[in-house]
Amino acid sequence: MNTVFVNGELIDRDKAKVDIEDRGYQFGDGIYEVIRVYDGNTFTMKEHMERLYQSAEKMKLSIPYGEEDFTSKLLHLINVNGVKDGIVYLQVTRGVSARQHHFPSGDVVGSVVAYTKDFPVPAHQMEQGVTAKLVEDIRWLRCDIKSLNLLGNLLAKQEAASEGHFEAILHRGDTVTEGSSSNAFMVKDGIIYTHPVTNLILNGITRRVIEDLCRKNGISFQEETFSVSELMTADEVFIASTTSEVMPVVKIDGQEIGEGTPGAVTKRLQSLFNERKGKEAR
Repeated sequence: MNTVFVNGELIDRDKAKVDIEDRGYQFGDGIYEVIRVYDGNTFTMKEHMERLYQSAEKMKLSIPYGEEDFTSKLLHLINVNGVKDGIVYLQVTRGVSARQHHFPSGDVVGSVVAYTKDFPVPAHQMEQGVTAKLVEDIRWLRCDIKSLNLLGNLLAKQEAASEGHFEAILHRGDTVTEGSSSNAFMVKDGIIYTHPVTNLILNGITRRVIEDLCRKNGISFQEETFSVSELMTADEVFIASTTSEVMPVVKIDGQEIGEGTPGAVTKRLQSLFNERKGKEAR
């Protein structure tokens, strides 16, 4: 795991450096993705890479490599580090230039880094369920871009973590949006509800897999906003992300959700998700 990718080169992690005038460091002017690796194979890599380039387009940011070339470089990095169950993190910034708020000239090349990390599936938490805390969503209005600007997410996550919770579930006023590092779902009368894809949430890759699994397996999936009170009286609640997969939430703000254990719909989705990743990780 000691080899990292920095601007086209594979180097030892201890030798990796970031220029003090890199715009990612000074402004958070960049984008990132986290891709899952199962048994040495990537899962939904194409979808992650497509979203990376979509985020870049929304930010008017140029990635120095084409999607196919960049994908090949990442697969090589995974192979070099012998990753079995883990992640590959990749980040692209607008590059290095003298500090100024407006974008630098077009001849400034973006900075690209990537590294791998062991990250076992959180099987025990997925079986037992986790707790969450409700936190007001104070983030900016372009949450659809997977940018490095994560201070609002971090503040919410820390507030939840400081009280021993796994996740913060965010809400703008009375409307639930998503988790601080996940998408949020509730189940009522067998129907799954989640916030529609707008600028207020990130259209998670795991979210998309869940939606597809529901459509193909007769599970009702509704992209519809729901309130905090509806969340608290749901039959089941779960969150989803690349690293957490389908994670049951059994208690929010100290109140049990449903029977206080992972529900039947959530468990079925976990099973379907395991089948999917077993077939499609490559």
